[in-house]
Amino acid sequence: MLIPNLSQVKLVVSDMDGTLLNSHHQVSERFYAAFEQLQSLGVTFVAASGRQYDSIYHKLYRIADQIYIAAENGGYTVFRDREIHRSDFPEHLLVRPLKLLEERPEIHPVLCTKDKAYIKSGYPAFESFVVQYYSAYQTVDQLSDCTDPVLKIALYHPDGSEAHIYPYVQELSDELKVKISGPNWVDLSHKDAHKGTAVAKIQSLLGIDPSQTLCLGDYLNDLEMLDRGHYSFAMGNAHPSVVEAARFRTKSNDEWGVELVLEKIIQDIQAQG
Repeated sequence: MLIPNLSQVKLVVSDMDGTLLNSHHQVSERFYAAFEQLQSLGVTFVAASGRQYDSIYHKLYRIADQIYIAAENGGYTVFRDREIHRSDFPEHLLVRPLKLLEERPEIHPVLCTKDKAYIKSGYPAFESFVVQYYSAYQTVDQLSDCTDPVLKIALYHPDGSEAHIYPYVQELSDELKVKISGPNWVDLSHKDAHKGTAVAKIQSLLGIDPSQTLCLGDYLNDLEMLDRGHYSFAMGNAHPSVVEAARFRTKSNDEWGVELVLEKIIQDIQAQG
């Protein structure tokens, strides 16, 4: 594993599931130790995920008020309770995907809003599963009962996203962003709602160039984000398309892949003096 000199890095952007979180959805103490050192060296950290804001905040509650959070695949970006960027789902485009999904009851939709997610009642097994990604949620009889502005529609299939969801919704890509975001998930959102947009907003706000940005990811919803950082890293467990797109590679999320890169940044900055 060859990692370049990282002394120029000022901004670190990391995906959550499959990247910062291990396969048990846990954050390591080793990460928190590295974060404290990076912060003392003036490096800013961004957690970028398809998860909702509430879920990311609780996963990283120890540092949540010290980092930028790009939730819902970049559709909702926050720093210390201040909204940095938001891309609502075009309201007039909601009817088409919801009607399409009525014909596919095996696909479980989640309507994602700023404060909570909405799922259909009557599916207790899915409800008990989805809480690990959407800690703030509400069940409704019909998804059309949701009156809050929608950020994203997340779609889940237990047997896989690429074979069992994407073929049925790819026709929506003429009007929406259709993104395979995990082995079992496909996300539908505003055309401009992706992690790359969120990172670009943060870079502009902080005056940080892509040449000073390091991004880590593992799945297809990380591709635009990886393109915003010169130091783009694919995890050892990454999708082949992510490996191809990234300039560098680190170990898997169960082998301290993120932590190894963060510790290399610290080492290189300190060596520079």
